Amino acid sequence: MSDACIAIDWGTTNRRAYLLGADGTIRDSIRDDRGVLAMAPDGYRRDIAAFRSRWGALPVIAAGMVGSTRGWHEAPYVPAPTDLDALAAACLRLDGDVAIVPGVALTGPRSDVMRGEEVQALGAVAARLVPADALLAQPGTHNKWISMRGGRIADFATAMTGELFALLKGHGILAGMLDGAVADGGAFRAGIARGVKACDLATALFEVRAGVLLGTLAGEDAAAFASGVLIGADVGARSDVSGATVHLLATGALADLYAAAIRICGGTTVTIDSQAAFAAGAHALWKRI
Repeated sequence: MSDACIAIDWGTTNRRAYLLGADGTIRDSIRDDRGVLAMAPDGYRRDIAAFRSRWGALPVIAAGMVGSTRGWHEAPYVPAPTDLDALAAACLRLDGDVAIVPGVALTGPRSDVMRGEEVQALGAVAARLVPADALLAQPGTHNKWISMRGGRIADFATAMTGELFALLKGHGILAGMLDGAVADGGAFRAGIARGVKACDLATALFEVRAGVLLGTLAGEDAAAFASGVLIGADVGARSDVSGATVHLLATGALADLYAAAIRICGGTTVTIDSQAAFAAGAHALWKRI
């Protein structure tokens, strides 16, 4: 079977498909808003046929929410710690040449799950973008912290940081106050300083409203301060950031904000190309199936 394949990172609201050559390099890609929430049950095969019409009759490996209870077919999680071999063995096969990656679950004293991020994390190691022992962060709606040990996903934690900001911006008492720009600056860093040690996160967030009403926080700075509080609390909760190198599987403004918070907390950052990491992980999985 060909080592060339079509790899799809199929999320909840968005989707990115890649044409991968036999050597795993990205030859072409498509990004659209056809995440699983936009898909009808009979739409998955039609969309895969469309990709093949564009790129050729290649095998497909798909990761992310496509394998969830909301997706095409549920692919049961594999337990952490895990690696590429275990994921490949647990891939769900459909139609002979379509594979759905199962995702990873953490059980025990603390429960957590991921779908899609595991391909990036393991791919980053496989492509030697990060060392076999590393701390990774994947900022987004749900930020993932992933601890790699010996090239395996040993532990991970999900923080609902981005989602909390979106909820605060759209609903509740802070709605209408968080429409300003969010960028690294004085207000954002003041928020980080407040959030890093915020055992009282709910109280710290109400200070946004109080500060604007009392004139101690400029209205145009409220969003940056609130974002700083949330990201600061996220980063500050980690005991393994200070003195460590955090590999950021993200680019753009949000990655820059996390980088600033990590530096304030005593860590250093290295930015990793998340698309290259996903492509490497998907290709390595397909070769093992």
